[in-house]
Amino acid sequence: MPEAHLGITAKGQVIIPKAVRELLGIVPGSEVDFHRTADGSVVLTRADRKQPSAAFKS
Repeated sequence: MPEAHLGITAKGQVIIPKAVRELLGIVPGSEVDFHRTADGSVVLTRADRKQPSAAFKS
């Protein structure tokens, strides 16, 4: 998946690219978590920890 550069609205919102939503299996109303890793990167995961559909596994 290519990199995505996103802006942040005045309300602090970003639009998660379709490819990422499909990869994670998230839809409107889904909840996500952000985790900071040891190297300072931030990782986005589904809050319910369910695995996405097999169609989206690499």
